[in-house]
Amino acid sequence: MVYDIADLPLNTLLVPLARAEDLLARLDERVHKSPVRDGFLQRSHFADAAAALWLEGELVHTEDLVLHDAHMDIRTPTHELTRAHAVLRARRRILLHPPDWALSRVGILALRGREGQGGRDGASPGRAGSEPDAATAAAGSDDAGESLAEDTDQENALAEELAEIDAVLARSSRLLAGEKFTPRAADSPEVDTAGQGAKARQALPNSLGPLIRDLDWNEDQRLADWLGVVDRLHGENMPAVLQGAIAWEEWQDIEPLQHQHWLGTLLVAALLRQRGKVGSHLFCLNAGLRTVPRDQRKSPVRITRLLAGLDAFAEAAAAGLKELDRLALAKGQMERRLRKRRKNSSLPALIELVLAQPVVSAGLIASELKVTQRAALDLIAELGIREVTGRGRYRAWGVV
Repeated sequence: MVYDIADLPLNTLLVPLARAEDLLARLDERVHKSPVRDGFLQRSHFADAAAALWLEGELVHTEDLVLHDAHMDIRTPTHELTRAHAVLRARRRILLHPPDWALSRVGILALRGREGQGGRDGASPGRAGSEPDAATAAAGSDDAGESLAEDTDQENALAEELAEIDAVLARSSRLLAGEKFTPRAADSPEVDTAGQGAKARQALPNSLGPLIRDLDWNEDQRLADWLGVVDRLHGENMPAVLQGAIAWEEWQDIEPLQHQHWLGTLLVAALLRQRGKVGSHLFCLNAGLRTVPRDQRKSPVRITRLLAGLDAFAEAAAAGLKELDRLALAKGQMERRLRKRRKNSSLPALIELVLAQPVVSAGLIASELKVTQRAALDLIAELGIREVTGRGRYRAWGVV
């Protein structure tokens, strides 16, 4: 479906758009100059990851996500927790790369977990400008010719190993699907070729498809359609926040990915970063959408969904400004306890850790500061931070 940009009711969108634009600009400037910027960035990752699962109807405790990220789980990780951690890793990955990486072909393939399947160019699927220019191709042809023999040998060896693995996976998937399997010489790894391995890789998703995905769901085409809308928005010279709201509304309408719907909010945040609207951090759109009623976010009326998206941008920015004020105040209060402390005290490092993590445990403090858990508990008592779980065991502390 092609989005009709010319018929947008700008009179209706003007006031919420101006509010969202103003709040995002203020937040970006505050984060850029804030003394607690690093702590704000880390906390925003955890908060947005938990909010992403909340939007899907799943509850993930922030303390469990923090401990799972530190490989210090106190219980067996749930499926929801691992999905929230995938959102957390994706946010960190986007922020570590250049602003235009997430919406490029390489970036989208990497975020979808399909590295190495999209070639070496950095253009997005279905987007213009993916062809390398003639000068670059001519300059790289000589180097490519010199290393062609080495690459060919390595690729052949790797293809043989992958073919053997694919043959085993294909047989296993057929067995799981209930098919009767009779061993044949052509199916044995010893005679399987790279071409047969490629066929097995193509057959593997189809064999498991009915169990985990809709076979008629063309993710690549849907994703190309969504990227086409993003490119068209850029050509219309719209405000960045309005582009983000329309991009998010279209993501919900097109639904490019079956099992990674949460990636849409991250790509919209990357779009704001690419357009230069938010350059100091990765915007927490999930946290803003969480404050908007569901009947507005899922309304059948497109304008209502657009207004809900603009409200989500504004609410997320306002919450970010409040979080910055809260962290700055907490840092000032905790730093007062550093007076007359020895220079090799561990309290300054504990303050930085408390500001960077939503919650901390005694084990996490001991691991990060290289002290014993008994010493970690003593440092917590000296710093005076609040216990947030109310439990007698597996306690956690944080700035609340």
